[in-house]
Amino acid sequence: MDINTKVLGICGSPIRGGNTEVFLQQALDAARGQGADTELISLAKMDIQDCIHCNWCVRKQENGKYCNLHDDMNQIFPKVLEADAILLASPVYFTRLSGYMANMLDRLRCLGHGNHYHRALKGKVGGGLVVSWFRNTGTETGLLSLLGAFMASGMTVVSPGLGLGSPLGAIGLSSEGGEGKFDPKERLGVLKDEYGVASAQQIAREAVDMARVVKAGQQALKG
Repeated sequence: MDINTKVLGICGSPIRGGNTEVFLQQALDAARGQGADTELISLAKMDIQDCIHCNWCVRKQENGKYCNLHDDMNQIFPKVLEADAILLASPVYFTRLSGYMANMLDRLRCLGHGNHYHRALKGKVGGGLVVSWFRNTGTETGLLSLLGAFMASGMTVVSPGLGLGSPLGAIGLSSEGGEGKFDPKERLGVLKDEYGVASAQQIAREAVDMARVVKAGQQALKG
């Protein structure tokens, strides 16, 4: 069965074209290799305000009107809704997600609790990716935050699987061996982390496969 699949990658780094973005791009390239349509959104320089918990979405949300705040999230909401699988990539600076990614995730609340877009992400597939300069400095903590957002939204979570690092998601190290040695000539050190890149590629393949299974099941249930 030929099932068209859309994979959306969202990069939560403040640096365009940096290690986190190219790590995510490696994943999306693998998804395209599986025949999926892909798109990458960088949150760098985007205007995304904090969720202020005003509950406008709970009471007044309408088709095409997601949130009472008007900023660049209005570009992201429809793309999230159209995607079959969502890959979220964040740098880990201080044992946690970036502020950019945290703000974006909080704003997705309106696609869970909204009166019109209630549980709108249920059934979609999610995969988490993180990039850290040092190893063992909060990468799995960052991944757990991403997985928590996926599960709170009713999404199906995928993993690179056993043998490719963390079962929680893809992890890339941007210094050689994750040892923190700085080379001013090396801007995209994560690409030298072959093990990490393989985990990013594999989680994308898993996301495409699972999205197709979910879509096939949904089509079968519809008869």
